[in-house]
Amino acid sequence: MIRWVLGLVLLAGLSACASSRDLGDAPVPLGDFRLEHNIVIADKAQRGPLSREATDEQLAAAVKDAMAERFGRYDGPSRYHFGISVEGYVLAQPGIPLVLAPKSALILNVTVWDDAAGDKLNDEPEQITVLETFGTAPVIGTGYTMTAEEQLKELSQNAAKAVERYLVKQRNEEGWFAPDAPSTDALDSEENAIIENTDVPTEA
Repeated sequence: MIRWVLGLVLLAGLSACASSRDLGDAPVPLGDFRLEHNIVIADKAQRGPLSREATDEQLAAAVKDAMAERFGRYDGPSRYHFGISVEGYVLAQPGIPLVLAPKSALILNVTVWDDAAGDKLNDEPEQITVLETFGTAPVIGTGYTMTAEEQLKELSQNAAKAVERYLVKQRNEEGWFAPDAPSTDALDSEENAIIENTDVPTEA
């Protein structure tokens, strides 16, 4: 209980923007990344104080859908897998306007697996913590303006965006995900061009 309260107080200063707005845009570059297995569990998720209730199945399904929505846009030649556990959540209930406007929150542990290497890219799970999108209910909180299902969907989309940021950071700093490999068609065209432009010796 104390950890949850302190955590949310510390996070109260963070800002957030609608993380689903960019889904219609081209995805940020992630090299050879393609999401193959998208595994989400929530059997140990802790419900935070003053939270609406969500079942393990609802939590896992919302996060899984959000990850598929964002990372299904990547079609690189190499396969990677997500192993995600929902650690905790708050789906805010109506509070007292201007005095207590609870914020929804979601905590995930994320592990990324490289299929070709058969091993994890991050030895320790990366913990992702997100809040509801500020601006949807600037004073009274989403407890008044959204259903629990809507809150969970928004939080899951925010979490997927946060995971994407993490992957981009790891690619830039740790060299995750090789550059995009040329397609088979491109390789065939290049090979044909080499053959056509090569002087083949003829008999004198």
